[in-house]
Amino acid sequence: MTRQEKAIGYFDQGFNCSQSVLTAFSKELNMPEDDLLKISCAFGGGMGRRQLTCGAVSGALMALGLHYGRGSGDDISKKTFTYEKADEFMTAFELRNGSVNCRDLLQGLNMNDPEDMKKIESLGLFKTSCYKYAKDAVEIVEQMITTIKPVI
Repeated sequence: MTRQEKAIGYFDQGFNCSQSVLTAFSKELNMPEDDLLKISCAFGGGMGRRQLTCGAVSGALMALGLHYGRGSGDDISKKTFTYEKADEFMTAFELRNGSVNCRDLLQGLNMNDPEDMKKIESLGLFKTSCYKYAKDAVEIVEQMITTIKPVI
């Protein structure tokens, strides 16, 4: 099963876009799925369903942070490098999708407005657009990381 298929599998189980993208990398990150699901839960729906940064983007940035990020005892240059990778990811995602903003990606519709939510559901945006964003996020991260090293 590919990471993209894993991400869609999590999404189909009711996990949000952030959870789906980050947890698709659990094996390679050597981290328990349940921990990654919990860590990324609040980032779905564009940060706690506020429709800011797309959850697929947030999940991808967490995966990049776990791979490249600065930890205790690491040189400060790792932080700058991680920011560069984050910018590279966001640029690639924007080129494919036009934005990294959840509301923009959902045609300007507000998931917290009952009428807009009905439109999102009737248009099938979660099953079409959000699937695409999750797949794109996973693919871009895969292209950026050739070998994911386990977090120690």
